Amino acid sequence: MAMAIRRLPTAFSITKPAVVKKPRQKLMAHLDFIRSLPCVITGARDVEAAHIRYGNMRWGKRSTGMGEKPDDQWVVPLSTKMHREQHDFGDEELWWRRKGIDPVLVAMALWRATGDEQAGESIIREARIL
Repeated sequence: MAMAIRRLPTAFSITKPAVVKKPRQKLMAHLDFIRSLPCVITGARDVEAAHIRYGNMRWGKRSTGMGEKPDDQWVVPLSTKMHREQHDFGDEELWWRRKGIDPVLVAMALWRATGDEQAGESIIREARIL
């Protein structure tokens, strides 16, 4: 008795399946909070909200694809110079390792502290010491 192997109609298709991007979670109040804090690397005060693009499943952060920005939960304060360097370096995860900071962990702590300036300052200070 012969068995039939079922296959999907697209099994041998040469076209790529459409990639459905997850809608990005935006929270302007959190981004404003991040911009009120000092740079996590230099301590400078004029900062931008820098999104972390690489994934870290240890902390539940998925990788972000091309043309896609991470949720606003995954941001840290960086000076303009550091923010440009973060994007221009190429391997973002290596760039952060060389700075000695786990930005995913910092972003998670800042997300929980949104709106609490004192807690935010403390989180940044601790991240810069470690």
